[in-house]
Amino acid sequence: RSQQLDSALLAFPCLYKKIQRNSITRDASLFLCTLHSLPLFSLPPSSSLPTTKALFVCFSPGFAKLGFRFDSSENREMAEGVIEHRSYARVGLLGNPSDVYFGRTISFSLSNFWATVVLRPSDELVITPHPKHDLVNFSSLDHLVNRLQSEGYYGGVRLLMAICKAFYNYCREHKISLHQRKFALSYDTNIPRQAGLSGSSAIVSAALNCLLDFYKVRDQIKVEIRPNLVLSAEKELGIVAGLQDRVAQIYGGLVYMEFSQEHMDKLGHGIYTPMDINLLPPLHLVYAENPSDSGKVHSTVKQRWLDGDKFIITTMAEVADLALHGKTAILEKNYSKLAELMNRNFDLRRSMFGDDVIGALNIKMVEAARKVGAASKFTGSGGAVIVFCPNGQSQVKLLEEECQKAGFIVEPVKIAQSNLSRG
Repeated sequence: RSQQLDSALLAFPCLYKKIQRNSITRDASLFLCTLHSLPLFSLPPSSSLPTTKALFVCFSPGFAKLGFRFDSSENREMAEGVIEHRSYARVGLLGNPSDVYFGRTISFSLSNFWATVVLRPSDELVITPHPKHDLVNFSSLDHLVNRLQSEGYYGGVRLLMAICKAFYNYCREHKISLHQRKFALSYDTNIPRQAGLSGSSAIVSAALNCLLDFYKVRDQIKVEIRPNLVLSAEKELGIVAGLQDRVAQIYGGLVYMEFSQEHMDKLGHGIYTPMDINLLPPLHLVYAENPSDSGKVHSTVKQRWLDGDKFIITTMAEVADLALHGKTAILEKNYSKLAELMNRNFDLRRSMFGDDVIGALNIKMVEAARKVGAASKFTGSGGAVIVFCPNGQSQVKLLEEECQKAGFIVEPVKIAQSNLSRG
């Protein structure tokens, strides 16, 4: 295997040159098949071998992970035109889930976790499966079942396809011309699955940024509209969500959002106000390794809201008001008020959705934080909670001990900077 790897690295420049000249020999094809046998370069089996160029595009990330640098002129040519974007996880600090109900929220992008999408110019349009998240080759039935239980049925390929479609349809509808050059898209992510951290929309928003740059249309699609594109791609796949997550990931940093029906009807989007991330106190993230599915949480409450249920309507309006009050508390650095609002946010959510929908594990996470006197609420729809320890490091230590006993992971929150400087 080591010999195969050495040969792969040596052969890489001349192989690419052959590909460029369309003079692939049978030996070169066999070389690629040899790479396919190494775990780092493996691909899902298919009824017919993909084109050599498609295989090359798929194998390129494997070479990069090995630390292989493209020093020769042939390989520098290959590296030209590669576009890469990163999108971070999202934390709903206050007001969620009122974004789905013409409410208000405050959210921030969490740089602890991210998704990366890479776009490479290609002779064919290729959506590259991820070797882990889009796995279709298993060692046994046990392996297959265990993987489905921990990772679910869907990877990121469908997300990349959906944003390509949403982007194309938007450009066609708004008469934005696109050149005819092709590309290959690949992705990677370390965002915990089903943890209410917007892992799916992180992949989609990173891919959208790649498409904007590849087609050079960033200036033709307003930043306020881009979250709508991300959401439309996810709705295509049946993902239930609101705009909050996509705004936080497109804008980056800390953002106050208003989704009033008047704004949505008139503008087609909400009013989004970036805030200084340095206004926030130290926060911590608590999450479970096997969380709940955040894709089904809104459903029954949304129908009751549409049916005019007075309790749901008034309670959701109160949730939205928490973000308004929270904005003032953050600007004034009134952190005791912020803690009160965070706790109230979860209590109101619980009263609407009920414990069966919230889930015992999610309730246990919130209660672990409250047991030591910390404020806590969901980051999204369950699977992780955001925690504020107003008494400082001694309280953080108690939180860590309590979560360790309960089997939860605790991490200090790192807030990403705003993306708005890049347009």
